[in-house]
Amino acid sequence: MTTQTQRDALTQRVEALMPKLSEWNQTIWHYAETAWREYRSARFYVDLLREHGFEVEEGSGGMPTAFCATWRNGEGPTLGGYAEYDAVPGNCQAADVVKRPRDNLSPWAGGHTDPHSALGMGSLGGFLAMQALMKEQGITGTLKFFGEPAEKVRGSKPIHAARGYYDDLDAAISFHPFYMLPLCNTTRWDTHCGAAYGVIYNFLCDSPETWMTRGSHSPIAASHASARAPGANDAVTQMYLNAKALREHVLASGLNWSMNEAILNAGQATADNLAAQMSQIQYFIRVSSVEQAEHVVRGLDHIAESVAKLTHCRVERHWVAKSRPGLPNHALAELTYANLERVGAPRLGEEAIELARQIQANLGMTPMEKPFLADVETLRKPQDAERELRQILPPNQTHFTSDDYTEYSWHAPTVRLYIGRPALAPRDDGGAYPDWVMNALGGLAPCIDPMIETAAKTVGLTLLDLFQQPEALSAAQAEFERRTGGGIGGYQWLSPLCDYEPPIHFRWPEYITTPRGENDWVIPAPNECSQAPR
Repeated sequence: MTTQTQRDALTQRVEALMPKLSEWNQTIWHYAETAWREYRSARFYVDLLREHGFEVEEGSGGMPTAFCATWRNGEGPTLGGYAEYDAVPGNCQAADVVKRPRDNLSPWAGGHTDPHSALGMGSLGGFLAMQALMKEQGITGTLKFFGEPAEKVRGSKPIHAARGYYDDLDAAISFHPFYMLPLCNTTRWDTHCGAAYGVIYNFLCDSPETWMTRGSHSPIAASHASARAPGANDAVTQMYLNAKALREHVLASGLNWSMNEAILNAGQATADNLAAQMSQIQYFIRVSSVEQAEHVVRGLDHIAESVAKLTHCRVERHWVAKSRPGLPNHALAELTYANLERVGAPRLGEEAIELARQIQANLGMTPMEKPFLADVETLRKPQDAERELRQILPPNQTHFTSDDYTEYSWHAPTVRLYIGRPALAPRDDGGAYPDWVMNALGGLAPCIDPMIETAAKTVGLTLLDLFQQPEALSAAQAEFERRTGGGIGGYQWLSPLCDYEPPIHFRWPEYITTPRGENDWVIPAPNECSQAPR
């Protein structure tokens, strides 16, 4: 049984770690590397975990920026958690009270929006505090901590799951900064994140010379005086437009789902009269069920095949993600929330309040006496959050929003924990804050550190209970057995969907070094892609 002395010792270790956790968060926040290209961020975690005695497998699952770190202290349960560290292109905001990119970078470079930097440190802090307590008090068991890249495309966890990395877990803890109400300072109850599929269509114009006819007076296939094949650029634009137009004919209106696209490549950088040879467009589908995801992809396949014929191309389909919907575990949700109640919601101090007021003043507002959203510092019971969430969803919808922590939930009892991150109180004029504000608050230490500390303490206390209270772990595992119809391989168990190699070779945005300077972004800065008026 967990004693109060042990709980106090655990929280004291988190408090002692906080200067380091704050410093480490700043490091990852400023790296701001995007999906599949988090080289420095992954290296930082690998080195840090090895310094703390973990055995670390680098490049786990065939993913260069993933890792699996394990620390064993005798016989006992194996408890899992993870860091994420991918940022989002187009969100390069400095840790400042005004809108500006980080120094020497394009505003279209990567930036942490959620922020995943603090997500990783909140979880890591709990694991390191628990490790220290296990050493001192002889608590036995295994800590398993993963580096999960590319969450924004639900990338790594389906691959880790399919390759067996989660099969030895007895329970797992998933922490995420609050991103929408009512999921703030709570644990998720019934309505977990849904299925998500990511797919890339690659259009290739291999034989432009066979398009219709060409003038006999020209020795080349793309004469300036003859018609040329539509090619890959026409294909990708037709795909983009037709998928938009036919969206309502793929899934019925009234369903709560989304489909987003990104053009990864479009032909070649030339003005010659050549048919573009290659183009790529990515689609990301967020739906409630696997069946719905597969239905949407069938619709996209049909559009892609039709477009390819129209534009004299062939089309290839490549998978980025196939992620399962989440599985609830009430026993673990209640246990974790009880520890959050012990810790209390984050408390934003005077330094954070002053920074928030400066942001409001710089936006032309009258600074508020209480500039932060009250929910950030308020606890919400999981059952209450569930009731509020269901009010905005159709009665038959089983899952909502998107995140690939769901993969853990099919291999071990898994809790989804949300802690309040700094967000400003609603404006008096009813207007919205610009998106840079939330991003900046995630990089200002006085604002984001309270969330990291609260998360680390809650994660650590939950690990402590699972090690020290066999009956609590048994209850969570019994529920997992019931919900899956017998655990891994049970009659209600959904096996991993990943049947593809890690999609690491596509042209994902990344930092590069060129003769123009260090750490240029592949997307140019505004002064590199604009001309002064003549």
